[in-house]
Amino acid sequence: MTTSTPPAVALDGIWKRFPGVIANHDVTLSVDRGTIHAIVGENGAGKSTLMKTLYGMHRPDAGTVAVNGTDMHMKSPADAIAAGIGMVHQHFMLADNFSVLENIILGSEPAHRGVIDAASARADLTELMRTVGVTLDLDTPVSELGVGERQRVEILKVLYRGADIVILDEPTAVLVPEEVDELFATLRRLVNDGTTVIFISHKLDEVLQVSDAITVMRQGTTVASVAPADIDRAGLAELMVGSELPTPGGRTTDIGETERLTVANLSVVGADGRLVVEDATFAVRAGEIVGIAGVEGNGQYELCTAIIGLRPATGTVIVDGDDISTASVRDRHDAGVAYIPFDRHREALMLNSSLWENGLLGREASPELSTGPLVNIGAARSSTRDIIDRFGVLTPNETVPAFALSGGNQQKLVVGRSMITEPAVLIAAHPTRGIDVGAQAAVWAELRDARDAGCAILLVSADLDELIGLSDTLLVMFDGRIAAEVDPDDVSPAILGGYMTGATTGAAS
Repeated sequence: MTTSTPPAVALDGIWKRFPGVIANHDVTLSVDRGTIHAIVGENGAGKSTLMKTLYGMHRPDAGTVAVNGTDMHMKSPADAIAAGIGMVHQHFMLADNFSVLENIILGSEPAHRGVIDAASARADLTELMRTVGVTLDLDTPVSELGVGERQRVEILKVLYRGADIVILDEPTAVLVPEEVDELFATLRRLVNDGTTVIFISHKLDEVLQVSDAITVMRQGTTVASVAPADIDRAGLAELMVGSELPTPGGRTTDIGETERLTVANLSVVGADGRLVVEDATFAVRAGEIVGIAGVEGNGQYELCTAIIGLRPATGTVIVDGDDISTASVRDRHDAGVAYIPFDRHREALMLNSSLWENGLLGREASPELSTGPLVNIGAARSSTRDIIDRFGVLTPNETVPAFALSGGNQQKLVVGRSMITEPAVLIAAHPTRGIDVGAQAAVWAELRDARDAGCAILLVSADLDELIGLSDTLLVMFDGRIAAEVDPDDVSPAILGGYMTGATTGAAS
């Protein structure tokens, strides 16, 4: 008599309610051991809520959770960790001022007579990195790591705690192709050693490339389970949103002659005294999208935050003929500069505050929303409802706290807040990060409409298809410098990746 091996994870009839929202209803999910199982769905489909329930961050209102054939009643992430489950969140949970080693062992420090045994931890981590095929300097502060390296730290952190079921929430959201390939190679090594990986993503090509099985969620429940060999990208999109996949290209107007944003000889010095942006010079004309490609950590963040006045810089920034190089952030905003930040949690949202309060950020002094020092709450709420309606933010109303929204719906609120002011210049960093294909199409349409209306857009994105499809001109940043200018009509993601990593140099315009 033979007995079948129970699945690594079996969720049956899961329900989870929040005030005004049913996040999960009657969800069923089975994940085989030693596989990569992808979960896809629109923003607000319930994917992250389901995984947080598995990880012990939420308790289900109904249904059962079984791990390796054993029913579990997890009350906290500590219970999940004890059951061999680890989760790498979309927004990394690392202490920037701690080293790689300190971040990995934090909360699970080996000790001898009350003293942390750093030598033992170092030996264990060195062996773990060898097994997984990851190389990191354990003494480097996390603040000095790029996003791909930070992600590897998070993966090592859950493996160090003994996880054999690893949940990854949007792990490739801001990774460039080379980093994605490295991540997938790491995941395959883990699976070959018996680890089970659950992979939440909106990037359907990647899901088809790396997964062994795919579960589709829609409106809080599971609607299909398919094998990658039995479906294509268009079929997955239709299961998710009921429509064909969007494309980022398309232009209905000509680029104007007027330079709306002019950046000349802009340089930024980092905290360590090193030039992190060196002599950046470029212009964005009315009705033009200039894309910036680059591996994370090559100066894109510092360039954008210097343009909007968040960090000191030398050089010149001109908007519509006015030199704003020494202007405050507010004055630059009043001059028509809007910003979609790189990280919505760290830079864009007050997570415990209501949506209308978040919708007001940066616009507090607007005559339409305030009278003198007093905010017009009614006007602020009405304006936020406009953002919710126009950008398809899934929420019961504008009084819901920002943390109650899915990551994709948070992103739509941030994008809408920046674009509803109809700015002269828009600095857009990863505008479609973590949003589903339907919402992605809506944001692309908004960007194209703003461009066609004469807005000058500086676009930073890790999605190379998005950069190539939307941009009229593409700049590549490498080691703090603008290393190349390429024509989007004549470049592929593979070629662009060569410029981004420094393997290819020079101009190709």
